[in-house]
Amino acid sequence: MLVRLATRFAELGHKTDLVLLDGSRNNYAAELSPNVSVVNLDVPRWRFVKGIPALRRYLRREVPDAMLAALPTANAIAVWACALSSWHPRVVISERNADSTAVGTLKPQHRGMRNRLARMAIRSSYRFADGVIAISDGVAEGVRAVPGVRPERVHVIHNPSWSPEIEKRAAEPVDHPWLHDTGMPVILMVGRLVQQKDPETLLHAFALLTRSREARLIILGEGLLRRDLEACVRRLGLEDHVSMPGFSENPFAFMRRASVLALSSHNEGFGNVIVEAMACGTPVVSTDSVGPSEVLDGGRYGPLVPVGDAAALAEAIAATLDRPLPAETLKARAREFSVEKAADAYLRILLPEEKSSRLRQPDPGVA
Repeated sequence: MLVRLATRFAELGHKTDLVLLDGSRNNYAAELSPNVSVVNLDVPRWRFVKGIPALRRYLRREVPDAMLAALPTANAIAVWACALSSWHPRVVISERNADSTAVGTLKPQHRGMRNRLARMAIRSSYRFADGVIAISDGVAEGVRAVPGVRPERVHVIHNPSWSPEIEKRAAEPVDHPWLHDTGMPVILMVGRLVQQKDPETLLHAFALLTRSREARLIILGEGLLRRDLEACVRRLGLEDHVSMPGFSENPFAFMRRASVLALSSHNEGFGNVIVEAMACGTPVVSTDSVGPSEVLDGGRYGPLVPVGDAAALAEAIAATLDRPLPAETLKARAREFSVEKAADAYLRILLPEEKSSRLRQPDPGVA
């Protein structure tokens, strides 16, 4: 999402930097405009303390007018680096998940003292940002509940998930034999193999589906659950019907040729893959969590099923295979989440027309 926004900002004539804590993790460099400068702070992920002085040095060197941050740790680093710098740009942070470190319930495995302190630092930073952007109404509701956050500073901007580039890349060839066999439907999942995405429920739903019809399932993504999911595939006897090819730089080519995209997540702040699949004309089935419900307009553009309900998910996939929505209807809905629309909304918050001087006295201690 940041790559798409940065590219659009540059197209509109704004000098734009994409600042990364750890540049080695940039999987989307190929999609970035050459007019956007990439700055690598070379800070290991989650090293909160080291990120602040590294970003302060960047601020002193480049003196930007505004800064947009995303994900809880980066949000906190941005706010505190600005607060401690001689140059204080307008800082806007974004919340992308209804169950993040900042707004969600602290999970049992994260209740140690170190994690509690980190969460306190992250949550307190939300009080001092010039603006907080939530990617859906449901996420915004959680942000407004964070102690000290001023509700009028919280804005909702849906993710810039659609661009003309999606349809172009969807037309590119794809090297998977199942997608060239038009005689059997293919269900597709695109996402990280983590608990939040709940791919195991999708596997059980797919097993139920195959009791009544022939189908195949492609799980596109990588993550910590790979071995567990492979074991689940074997237990369910689905080895010949499930493929897990890993991460793809062009998931759109898979989406365009799939029969249905299935999203089985426990929670989603928005659901980018839903918009991307619809942009390819592919029907979508999703669990009824915060973001997908908004994107699918309460089920108008695709069925919504209870979280963790494999039987309901299987039934919805079967119904969608039998009665898919027209591709043009799906594409029209996807265009409502355009990069242009989102970028304009972000810029209205990042660069308001009336700007006061935010320059302070020079800080000789910043190196």
